[in-house]
Amino acid sequence: MQSVITRRKKTIRDIDVRGKRVLVRADFNVPLNEDGAIADDTRIRASLPTIRYLCERDARVILCSHLDRPKGVVEERLRLALVANRLSLLLDRPVAALQDCIGPEVESAVAAMSGGDIVLLENLRFHPEEKADDPAFAEQLAGLAEIYVNDAFGASHRAHASVVGVPGHLPAVAGLLLEKEVEAFTHILQRPERPFAAVIGGAKVSDKLEVLENIISRVDLLLIGGGMAATFLAARGYGTGGSRVETDRLDAVRTLEATAADRGVRLLLPRDVIVAERLEPGSAVQVVPAAEIPEDRVIADIGPGAADEFCRELSRCRTVVWNGPMGVFEVPEFAEGTRRIAAALANLDGTTVIGGGSTTDAVVRFGLADRMTHVSTGGGAALTMLAGRPLPGVEVLDDVGEV
Repeated sequence: MQSVITRRKKTIRDIDVRGKRVLVRADFNVPLNEDGAIADDTRIRASLPTIRYLCERDARVILCSHLDRPKGVVEERLRLALVANRLSLLLDRPVAALQDCIGPEVESAVAAMSGGDIVLLENLRFHPEEKADDPAFAEQLAGLAEIYVNDAFGASHRAHASVVGVPGHLPAVAGLLLEKEVEAFTHILQRPERPFAAVIGGAKVSDKLEVLENIISRVDLLLIGGGMAATFLAARGYGTGGSRVETDRLDAVRTLEATAADRGVRLLLPRDVIVAERLEPGSAVQVVPAAEIPEDRVIADIGPGAADEFCRELSRCRTVVWNGPMGVFEVPEFAEGTRRIAAALANLDGTTVIGGGSTTDAVVRFGLADRMTHVSTGGGAALTMLAGRPLPGVEVLDDVGEV
């Protein structure tokens, strides 16, 4: 069985941070409203335990993060001052927003810090060297600090300078959020209480194929929803109307179904679906059996019968991991399937792990996040772990036992 984490990594609890300059790679890549305000501060709140831990020990905390995709140039709307302001409110202490992440002015600001002070460097992706994992850029970032802490689970699948380059220059450990995230996924993949179910949705099979291939040997039940269900239905010979079918993945889907049968894994597709002419608000919806999708309609959500069956099956499970919505939940007409799965997991007497990205957005939108065992802050990183692959940003951290 492939392991997602090969060695136990040090955390901030394993080293002396008192009075030290500590560079914390956080994930403040928050969604923004059209007016530029923060739409959801879940990721900012998730970083608070690590920041508070360091401040309580008089560390000088140097935060860094990216925001969105500025493509190596400065975009005023993507400056991190708005994150610094939100952090100040949440921590009830000043967080100084610097105008860059490297250079003499940044070095002077860091040199003037006292124990317990917090600064936030400017958006790392204003520099193209960040995504390029440029060694000189990583060395400049590392030069600001004495210790490196990775608390950005959502960026740990990226081989970027602040994620994999800086640890080559400093003692490098995990923050409390990163530790929590890695432990949650490692536990369900290696030591789940059974029955163990995976609910996988989203638009495309190709986005989740590695995940499906890895978890099919670990779960007792696999539920498929979202747009990707069209490819599974097509592989069984059903018509799918105007829904997108990834014809180049049909053989892979058939192999998955055969593997599930060989291993005694129940693989359930929606028995009925919500269809519409367009995936837009105000579209007329229709409930049809999955085997009878009209030619001029597309799948927008799982149907009520499928939701009933999925929820009934999940109620018997002790561990569930969910990645990918059941439909286009952002549109009210197509949200019910995703809402019902979220509600079923919120009421489950067992372990529920929400796999980041749009799935996390959904449970937050439905007000059910605090009723899940673990709600991940990282979509791509969660997929990487569920696929059984190591995270570059975790692999480079110091192992327990290293001096």
